[in-house]
Amino acid sequence: MTNPQTATPDRTLNAQTGMDAVTLRVGDLELMSSYYANALALEPLEERSRGAEVHRVLGRGTTPMMRLVGTPGLPAVDPRQAGLFHTAFLFHDAPALAATVLRAAQDPRSRFTGSSDHLVSEAFYFTDPEGNGIELYVDRARDAWQYVNGELQMSTLYLDPNEYLQRHLTEDAVNGVAGAAGKVGHVHLQVGDIPTARAFYVDALGFETTVTGYPGALFASAGGYHHHVAMNTWNSGGAGPRAASLGLGDVAITVPTRDDLDALAARLTHHKLAFADHGRRIVLSDPWDTQVTVALPDDSVDDILAR
Repeated sequence: MTNPQTATPDRTLNAQTGMDAVTLRVGDLELMSSYYANALALEPLEERSRGAEVHRVLGRGTTPMMRLVGTPGLPAVDPRQAGLFHTAFLFHDAPALAATVLRAAQDPRSRFTGSSDHLVSEAFYFTDPEGNGIELYVDRARDAWQYVNGELQMSTLYLDPNEYLQRHLTEDAVNGVAGAAGKVGHVHLQVGDIPTARAFYVDALGFETTVTGYPGALFASAGGYHHHVAMNTWNSGGAGPRAASLGLGDVAITVPTRDDLDALAARLTHHKLAFADHGRRIVLSDPWDTQVTVALPDDSVDDILAR
């Protein structure tokens, strides 16, 4: 009989795993709140002071999509260090995406950095006023995704932004953009090296690889999604642990049940990784000191503010 204390734990996350509101540490809370409200139609939902810090949750409707933590005095985002490549906001349909892209493009504080047809999705990229990357995207239907030898096919084909807006933008979408559903679809990270990232995000956390052949990058997900997390070394190859700075404060992942958190705890213990178990959430740091929170779905905005 196998000793349950030495048994190999479940290797993968629940297929219903998803992403939650990302946390950014910002130098100018009012500037950044104003930017995300204007450019992405994310309205403040609730806030809380914690010592000298102010934590503000923004979202659409009742769906939290990001937490901004006002921490003036920290060094600016360094694009060569580990941390955030971009937060990817997923929209339900092309008109909702087009309306949000138009808003982001019209805000003079945005920097448009490109657009791509990824085969599995269509995406537009911006940088916010403090240097954090943003992806705005919509998925193609899963039955249109293609696989070769079991590996999902993704690409970076040119996507004409003006033609996309002409094709999909509607007056109703523009007028109703703030009420159109959105959420964090995935988070793309900068890491020091791919093998170490794979050992943490795949072997220990339990994501499954989806794309491994893209140079300098790894894509992984739960439940067959194209990716919930991506990791690349394009700007940050060889980077060590992060120093305290503005930028990414927390990568938030949700799992359906406490049993999933127990399975995660067993995997982390098996891989000799330190973590804190707070009942409804497990918190740990990746190899570059980026905080990762795996939690049960939030009952309220208060759950996000309590992290």
